[in-house]
Amino acid sequence: MCEISSLSFQQFLQSNIQHRISAAWLKWRELTGVTCDSKMPIKLKGLIYKSVIRPVLAYGSETWAVTKRHVNSIHIRNEYVRGSLGVRDIADKLQENRLRWFGHVKRRPPEYIGNRTLNLNIPGRRKRGRPKLRWLSVVKNDMAGCELEEEGVQDIAKWKRKIRKADPVARRDRR
Repeated sequence: MCEISSLSFQQFLQSNIQHRISAAWLKWRELTGVTCDSKMPIKLKGLIYKSVIRPVLAYGSETWAVTKRHVNSIHIRNEYVRGSLGVRDIADKLQENRLRWFGHVKRRPPEYIGNRTLNLNIPGRRKRGRPKLRWLSVVKNDMAGCELEEEGVQDIAKWKRKIRKADPVARRDRR
């Protein structure tokens, strides 16, 4: 049986998040000439952020079991900048990505490998102290925050409407 220590997994997650932050900053620096132009409308700068920088930052975030410390390292601290650009907090987008991926996996047949790994029960005991955060625990907390039930995953339109927190498309979705 292959064992992966939780310490090495946490280091992997932290290095993955740092890599995503570095990649996002690289994209930001590439676009600095465009985004810092005073003639460019603020809304267009927000669209550039939403379509170029945020996807680079959130790539692969569907499978991250993030803690508050991880979210704080990704977080854009200036609410004024986010408000003026018309973008939501990156934590909302990460939550949306996790719930979207969870819904995708749960709609697949039970023999799908993603479903089998979701319900995987590893024999043995966990170490003393505070248990490490599991991905499914993070998703359950996200679902509780959005008032979602696991059974509601089959109704795709309703599920997508409820999980859509970051940058809702239509005015009716902004709840």
